[in-house]
Amino acid sequence: MNTTNGSINEGLERTGRLFGGIVEDIKRRAPHYLDDFKQGLHSKVAGTTLFLYFAALANAIAFGALTGALTGNQIGIMEMIVVTAIGGIVFALFSGQPLTILGGTGPITIFTGLLFLACAQLEIPFLATYAWVGIWSGILMVILAVTDASYLMKFFTRFTDEIFAALISVIFIYEAAKDTISAFGPEGFGLSSAFLTLILALGTFLISRILKNTVNTPYLQHNLREFLTDFGPSIAILAMTFFALSFPDVKLNLPAVPETFATTTGRAWTVNIFDAPTWVIFGSIGPAILATILLFLDQNITTRLVNATDNKLKKGAGYHLDLLIVGVIILVASLFALPWIVAATVHSLNHVRSLATVDVVDVGGQKKEKIVSVRETRVSGFLIHVMIAASIFFSAYFAMIPMAVLFGLFLYMGFASLGGNQFYDRIMLWVTDPKLYPETHYLKIVPPKVVHRFTFIQAICFVILWVLKTSKVGILFPLMIAALVPIRMYASKFFEKKHVESLLAEDLQEEEEMWETG
Repeated sequence: MNTTNGSINEGLERTGRLFGGIVEDIKRRAPHYLDDFKQGLHSKVAGTTLFLYFAALANAIAFGALTGALTGNQIGIMEMIVVTAIGGIVFALFSGQPLTILGGTGPITIFTGLLFLACAQLEIPFLATYAWVGIWSGILMVILAVTDASYLMKFFTRFTDEIFAALISVIFIYEAAKDTISAFGPEGFGLSSAFLTLILALGTFLISRILKNTVNTPYLQHNLREFLTDFGPSIAILAMTFFALSFPDVKLNLPAVPETFATTTGRAWTVNIFDAPTWVIFGSIGPAILATILLFLDQNITTRLVNATDNKLKKGAGYHLDLLIVGVIILVASLFALPWIVAATVHSLNHVRSLATVDVVDVGGQKKEKIVSVRETRVSGFLIHVMIAASIFFSAYFAMIPMAVLFGLFLYMGFASLGGNQFYDRIMLWVTDPKLYPETHYLKIVPPKVVHRFTFIQAICFVILWVLKTSKVGILFPLMIAALVPIRMYASKFFEKKHVESLLAEDLQEEEEMWETG
């Protein structure tokens, strides 16, 4: 049996024709285009839109602020909000998989910071160099799209997906925890501020988590439970923001957003790309190749996770079309030295789960949430980014949301996206009494020692990725993500085939079949 489910690779075929994959994506998705909007006429979509609006806005503010810190504010919060709004609207309207949410990501932000340091060392203008790297990356992304390069994702399995998804989730959790704890440090505003920051972050996290699970409780009427589940994170944000406003004398860290529509430093929106020396124009191809690898993998791995057969999506994928659109967005954004945006893993997975109807099933004695259906719509993605665009002109209002509340939202999203990650579940087995191991399909087929050995290899890869992204050679971080494929192929030689197939089963249905036949 193949370790990858056939349906998860739908849309990853190589046609052998220029634009062949893009044409096939359009043919696959075009018949559903009108229904993509009809599916949006539901209260679940309204709850999802409000939740992901705050989440995407928080992402833009947080990663915009981090980008500003890493680039001397030459690229900052306002630039991130603008590109997130415009790029998100374009993607929602024309992409092949509209459930994917674009945004700034940790790996891309880190890469941008490393490029800034390189420009400072070489004494070359950063914005012009950044623009050229982005232009070349955009062109390379378009070339990859028109040549069906996304078919390479067929070589990726659950091994890589789980490590990458766990890495992004941990980045969210780590950044939220670090920023919350920093309120107790010398850069904070005092003990009262620190404790209120902690209360707001944990309050947002706990309310979101509790309300999100309301639908699975026997309390209240079903419609009310569904409402609380759909609007849980939004209710948490509003509740904690009003709670914070009841302590006007306590100073809190608020989003640093310009009061007017302008770049962070007040520079012109356009960039003179010919400020860079001639050698830089062509020398930028080198870092552009590394950036392209990172963008290509970030985009496609996230889209692959969205299209996972567990999610029960019916309308088909659009890998090549999505890559083309992201490439064009990056190319155009680079002319204005705006941040590069790509499929955001945590937001995309939360988008799918927020639009999903779930049921609790028993797999070998273990209770698991199983997605029954998902409202596949363009409406939520479109409205989320329209609201972000409108926020530019109402910055005074969303600037009232304390950063602590946004940290709590990040914490919630990080833990929520870890749910269902088998790699994380298997790590938890290390600290679980063997007598109390859940009766999963892989523990029925694979001896515990073998499971732990396989998990240990994934954990080592995870640690290397984490260390590499924060090191002086972090610019090579994309290569390590790509290297996970040959690492998995080589490591599989030391395990029995049936054990590898069990551990890499792609969806719940395949797990259930293995449980019954194992």
